[in-house]
Amino acid sequence: MAGVAGSAASPRLHGTLVERSLRSKALRGRLAFEVYLPPGYGSSTTHYPVIYFLHGLPASPYAFRGMKAFARALDDVGRPAIFVAPQGARDGDDDPEYLDWGSGRNWETAIGRELPQWVDRHYRTIPKRRGRAIVGLSAGGYGAVLLALHHLGSYSVMESWSGYFHPTNRSGTAPLDLGSTAANRRASAHTFVRSLRRVFRRRPTFFAFYVGRGDATFRAENQHLHRELAAARVPHVFELYAGAHEQSLWVGHAVTWLGLALAHLAPEK
Repeated sequence: MAGVAGSAASPRLHGTLVERSLRSKALRGRLAFEVYLPPGYGSSTTHYPVIYFLHGLPASPYAFRGMKAFARALDDVGRPAIFVAPQGARDGDDDPEYLDWGSGRNWETAIGRELPQWVDRHYRTIPKRRGRAIVGLSAGGYGAVLLALHHLGSYSVMESWSGYFHPTNRSGTAPLDLGSTAANRRASAHTFVRSLRRVFRRRPTFFAFYVGRGDATFRAENQHLHRELAAARVPHVFELYAGAHEQSLWVGHAVTWLGLALAHLAPEK
């Protein structure tokens, strides 16, 4: 199973957590999401960087509500930012892999384009690529990397936590065939490796990913991508941690990895 973040703990937040939704042309319906506003947001005029955080799949339409532990980790980083956790699935469409599939099911467009446009209009953000990171766990890690690679004009930081780098079936054990060689190549991060050194020179980008040593499903592909990137001399950060494909791993490293993301974003101003 690709994995979904849970909400077993209910940590106290220092800022304000609200649920919002937008009318999505890409989904032909509503896209729901949680927004975490840092302490002092309501009484300031400060503009903040934004971290977009994608949950795992398969998932229910309400999995985005399980991100409170990660918003709390952002408090512990000690650097204020806006945190946005969007819905990544619906009833009858619980594993869309954060890709565009066609009319009414274009998740990549909804989350990669429509959502940041809405957030920039409604909140005091830093509305440029150096003000945006996209991070995800498990299938959300795949989505974060692919959305960033497809929209590098919008995101300057991408992180995958226990993710993978090509679209998979529901159990994460076999690739999906998207119907053509071109579509399959575009949906694989491995396709982009040879061009990334040049692309990242033109558009400085922080690319980081990790996986647990006990993650029998996704460890090998993470190690393979690391070797590919190293051979192509693409700047990146890769870590292999003790642990499996589990919530305790993601929560345990959340402060460090959210801090890494924020260290490579423009500061609040």
